[in-house]
Amino acid sequence: MQRKRNLDVSYGCSCKKNRIENGKNPQPTYGIVDSQTAKTVHKSKEVGRDGNKKIKGRKRHILTDTLGDILFLKVHAANIHDTKMGYKIFESALEKYPSLKGANGDKGYRKTTKEYIENVLNKKFDISENPEKSWRLLPKRWIVERTFSWFNWFRRLSKDYELTIPSSENIIAISHSMLLLRRLYS
Repeated sequence: MQRKRNLDVSYGCSCKKNRIENGKNPQPTYGIVDSQTAKTVHKSKEVGRDGNKKIKGRKRHILTDTLGDILFLKVHAANIHDTKMGYKIFESALEKYPSLKGANGDKGYRKTTKEYIENVLNKKFDISENPEKSWRLLPKRWIVERTFSWFNWFRRLSKDYELTIPSSENIIAISHSMLLLRRLYS
């Protein structure tokens, strides 16, 4: 006879269980923020052009914990720069997870994001920079990049096929929930 697991399959419960199993506090204390630009289909709403990557589409902004689980997700037009959205992402995640003490971001989050988080929110914000111009693994940065690579396992996330922003955010959340459930039952 197979024993039933008494689990709440909500997103928060799965994250807490994963954190406890990996020897972490149930509530996250540090986040890693980054964005990914995705091309959109021609009928999508709220689309912009990312000037750095020369891509017409949307940006997927995520804040992950140190295990790569998504704490907060926001999709927006690609023409909005990371410095203008980074602090909003962290502030929204802070409402959901008041235990957050700080975060990490790349060079795109200098100035506005760093100053707002440190001066207004009184939290720590680290910038990961590569002083050498060669490739090397940056501490903590690889975690959020790995989370973006997990999106590649889902064909529907190869581009942003959704017409609206909320449906795009929901597809990402569903995909990530599938990853969490796979971890719970493997």
